Amino acid sequence: MSDSSSLPTIHWTEDGAERSALWRSEAGLPPPKRVVIADDQTPADTAFRLASEGVALLWRGDFQNARQLLQAMARRTDRKPKRAPKPPANMTEAFHKHRLAQSQRARTLGMLLLPFDAGHVVPLRRAPEVTEACTQVYGPATAPYVASMRELLGLIGAYEWRKKGVEIPALGERIHPWYGVFSPVRGEYLDLVAKEALPSDKLAFDIGTGTGVLAALLAQRGVRRVVATDQDPRALACARDNLGRLGLTNQVEVVEADLFPAGRAPLVVCNPPWVPARPSSPVEHAVFDPESRMLRGFLAGLADHLEPAGQGWLLLSDFAEHLGLRTREELLGWIEDAGLKVLGRSDIRPRHPKASDPDDPLHQARKAEVTSLWRLAASQNR
Repeated sequence: MSDSSSLPTIHWTEDGAERSALWRSEAGLPPPKRVVIADDQTPADTAFRLASEGVALLWRGDFQNARQLLQAMARRTDRKPKRAPKPPANMTEAFHKHRLAQSQRARTLGMLLLPFDAGHVVPLRRAPEVTEACTQVYGPATAPYVASMRELLGLIGAYEWRKKGVEIPALGERIHPWYGVFSPVRGEYLDLVAKEALPSDKLAFDIGTGTGVLAALLAQRGVRRVVATDQDPRALACARDNLGRLGLTNQVEVVEADLFPAGRAPLVVCNPPWVPARPSSPVEHAVFDPESRMLRGFLAGLADHLEPAGQGWLLLSDFAEHLGLRTREELLGWIEDAGLKVLGRSDIRPRHPKASDPDDPLHQARKAEVTSLWRLAASQNR
């Protein structure tokens, strides 16, 4: 959520006069340096060419026409080249090419901009009411600003998800994810937690709680007290909201912490980001963990936060291993270096559509992926 006093300014020329407004970007992107005016008469080919060259288009036409233009630009971005590109040498190269293509696509489509009046009002024909969706993410808007249409559509989608919630079969309830907080749409790891025998029903720590779904699942399974941590303000608020909806606030305490809360517990659970790569936006922080910092931090501090005979449950996919971004030997080395031992492991295959999509550029890695619950304990020689 941005304080308007800290927002940068975007500048452009319109009707022969210099104009400016505040610039909003949840991804933290700087305002485009060159901006031209576009409207209902702007051809899609022209818009796509300008956007590809880094020129932003500030829309002055009909809102729904802008939406159609963005779709037309997306089709041009996704169009396969006439000459087939050289296939990647391995999955690591395929991953980096895929990430680069995603980044270029996002940058190009992010060049279609919309004007906003104070109060998050879009002053265009047939524009939807977006005040509440924008306020949830940006906070109040007391002055006009400019933002990407693609980002606005993401905000609207997140607003709908937050309202409707996501059905969690392992929980038998809905979880309501907030914008920028990872949505538990992949339920395999939750199934693992739902089935694993609890070492104790006294106390559990949920490290990096996000939406609070794991804390809720542990509480529902009968853990009498759960301490759920996160350091992201949005995640903390989201978790408290979900736990309140589920009537679990007396069982689960949500605290701000960088990984661990104070003290020890007989069960410490963590579902860190699975891929050691740099996120390109705040939304990606739950998926990409540069240099496996959170994973390594959890492992390094786990033994000091386990009660005697306590267990640490690490929920981790081996997707990064199939991409060549991390090896199993590295993971086992970090576990050993942290003074931990492996008690056992439960595995499950992914069920998401990409795992069975042969056209996905990372299909080979997705097809081989396994998600695991690693049961860890402190070594005796600590």
